[in-house]
Amino acid sequence: MVSTYFSYNYISHHLKQSLTRVEQQTDVAREAAYYKANIGKVKTVDDLMKDYRLYHYALKAYGLEDMAYAKAFMRKVLESDLSDAKSFVNKLVDKRYREFAAAFSFNGTATPVAQSENQTDETIGLYTATKKSQVDALADDTKYYSAQIGSISSADQLLNNDRLRNYVYSAFGIDQSKWPPDTISQVLRSDPSDPNSYVNTAFASQLTGLNAQLAQAKSDVSATNTKIADYTAQLSQPGADVAQLNVQILVEKYHLESYTKSISSLNDQIATIGGFVDLAGAFEFSADGSLPSGVPAQTAANVTLTTKRFDDSKSDVYAAASPLNEAFATVQFRNAIGKIDSVQAFVSTPAVYDFALGAVGLDPAEVSQATVKAALESDLSDPKSFVYTLKDNRYVELARAFNFDAKGNLTTPLVAQDSAKVLQTAKDYVIAVLKQASPEQQKAVREQAQKDATSYQEAIAGIDSVSELLANRKMVDFILVAKGLDPKKVSTEYLKKIFASDLNNPKSFANTESDHRFAEIAASFNFDSKGNVARLAMVGPQKQVQLRETQANYLQQSLEQQQGDTNPGVRLALYFQRKAGEITSAYDILADKALSEVFRTTFNLPDSMAAMPIDQQAKFVDKFMKIKDLSDPAKVEKLLGRFSAMYDVKNGQSIGQGQSPLLNLFQGSGSGLSDSTYLAIAKLRSH
Repeated sequence: MVSTYFSYNYISHHLKQSLTRVEQQTDVAREAAYYKANIGKVKTVDDLMKDYRLYHYALKAYGLEDMAYAKAFMRKVLESDLSDAKSFVNKLVDKRYREFAAAFSFNGTATPVAQSENQTDETIGLYTATKKSQVDALADDTKYYSAQIGSISSADQLLNNDRLRNYVYSAFGIDQSKWPPDTISQVLRSDPSDPNSYVNTAFASQLTGLNAQLAQAKSDVSATNTKIADYTAQLSQPGADVAQLNVQILVEKYHLESYTKSISSLNDQIATIGGFVDLAGAFEFSADGSLPSGVPAQTAANVTLTTKRFDDSKSDVYAAASPLNEAFATVQFRNAIGKIDSVQAFVSTPAVYDFALGAVGLDPAEVSQATVKAALESDLSDPKSFVYTLKDNRYVELARAFNFDAKGNLTTPLVAQDSAKVLQTAKDYVIAVLKQASPEQQKAVREQAQKDATSYQEAIAGIDSVSELLANRKMVDFILVAKGLDPKKVSTEYLKKIFASDLNNPKSFANTESDHRFAEIAASFNFDSKGNVARLAMVGPQKQVQLRETQANYLQQSLEQQQGDTNPGVRLALYFQRKAGEITSAYDILADKALSEVFRTTFNLPDSMAAMPIDQQAKFVDKFMKIKDLSDPAKVEKLLGRFSAMYDVKNGQSIGQGQSPLLNLFQGSGSGLSDSTYLAIAKLRSH
C-alpha cells in the first residue's frame, strides 16, 4: 500500500495534473458539463434547488453535500445579504456557508441607481475641476495673447494663428461660421476714421438704415401690443363678434412674433457692425495689411481693451465657476439625482443634465439630446457601441458616470470589485495581519488593520481601470497581503501580466502560474479585456468568477474525496493545505474536527486532548505551532510532510482496510471534540 507521505507529496507537487485527471473522469466531466450548460437557466433559489444535479454539484463544491436535505436552512443561506454583518449567514460559525452564499448573486447585489454615492461625488469633483480648468484656460489664452501680439507684423499673420484669431473673434463677437477670413482681413486693414475705408463702406454705412428699421420694428411691436390689448378688451363687450376678434388677435400675435424676430436680427447686425468698427480701431494695420515701421499691432491701451472684451465675452464661464453659483448648482444636482429613474428623466431634468454635461466639458446648448441619450445607453464593454463611434472621450466619461442599460432604464453601478468581494478582501487582510502579531500586539494591530480595511473599501470605489489600481501601490499591497502574499516579492510588471490574462483560457499567463492566488486576485475584479471596469456577463445567478470558483472547488472536493476513499490521511492533508490560509488562531483549528486531527497527529498528541478545557487546548496549539507560519506555503508543506509521516505511523494498519473512522471528520458526526467544546468555541468566536 502506498504511504500517506508519498501520496500526499506526489499530489501536492503535481496538483494541476491531479486535478486534470479528476476533471477528465467520466462522471466528473458529465456533472461539470451539466452544471455549465444549465446554471444559466437558473433565475431564483427555487430554480437551483429544484434541479437535483445543479444543487448537489454546488453543495459538493463547497463541502456541504451533507446539507442537501436542509433546503429551508440553505435557502436562508443563499438569500442572506453578505454585506450585512447581522444577516443569517454571517452569524454562522462555519465559513463554508458564507462561501456558498458568496458563490451566487441571489441577494446582496447592488441596487440599480442612476449614480452611486461615489459616482455622484466624482461627478461633483469633476464639475469643480472642469470649471476651474475652463477659467484657467481663459487665463492661459490671455497670457498667450498678451505675449504674442507684439510679435505680429501683418493682418494675415494674426489670422493664420488659430489661437490668436479665436481670441480676437471672441473679444469682438465675430462668428467664424458666418464670416470668411478675407472679410475680417479687410476689416483689420481699415481705418474707422476714413469714411472711404472698407469697414465704413461695407458695414458702417448700413447703420443708419438698420437703426431706422429697428426703430420701425419697435414701433410696430408697440402698435401690435396695443391692438392685441384692444381686441382682447372688446371680447367682453356685449354683442362682440368673439370668433372674428380671436382671429384678429391671432393675426396680431403672428405679426408680433415677426416684429420681435426682426428686432433680434437687427440688434445682432448692428452689434456685429459695431464689433467690426471696434476691431478695425483696435489694430494699427495699414491698407495692405502690414504695419508701419516701428508700430506694434496694438497699442498697450488696445491690448488692455481687447483682453477686457475677451473676458466679458466669457462671462458665463466665469459665472459658472464662481463659488456661489457652483455651490448652488451642486446642491441642485444632489437633490435631483436621486429622483432620476431613466435616461429620459435625465435629459428632462436641467439640474442634472446641464450639470453632468458641464462636468465632462460638454455644452448643453451645443449637443443633441438624442446623442446624449444614445451615449448613455451604450454598452461600454462593447468597442463597437455608439458611444465609441463619436470619437469623443467626453461622452465615454459621461456614460461611465451614470448607470443606464440599453433601454434607458437604471442598472447597477460599475464597480471594480463587487461589495461582497470588497468585504471579503477586507476581512482576509485583517486575518492576515493578525496572524503576524503576537498576543500582546493583537489589539493595536487589529485596530490599525480595520482602519486599513476601511480605507481600502473607500478607495476601491474610485478605481476605474487596472492601470489606476496598479498605480496605487498601497492598495495593491493590501490586496496581496489579504491573499497571503508578500508584496515585496511581487512587482507591478508581474501583476500587469496577471491582469492582462484571459482567465477563460487555461493556457493564459495567470492560469499557468504555479501560484493560483494571482489568478484568484484577477478574477475578483470586474475588468474587461482592455483593463477598464465593466459589467461582466452573468451566467444565471453567477458571475463568471463565481462560476469558475464553483467549478474549481468541485474538482478540488472530488480529488480530496477520491483520495479519502483510498487513504483518509491524504484527504486530511489536502484539506489542511486548502484551509491553512484561513486560520487566524488556535481556535480556528480546534473548531474544525479535521484540522484538529491533523494538529494532534502531527505532534503525536493523544485524542483525549479533545476533552481538555478549550483554553488549555489553545495553549497547546500555540506551543507547537506558529499560526503566522500557516500563511507560508513552504512551511505548510513542511508541516504536512511531518503529518503524513506521523499519520502512517499512527494509522498504518487501517489504510486500505475499508472506510476509516476518520472520514467522519468531514461529516456531521464522528470522533473529535465534544459538543460542549464546540459550543465553547462558538461562543469564543462570537466575541
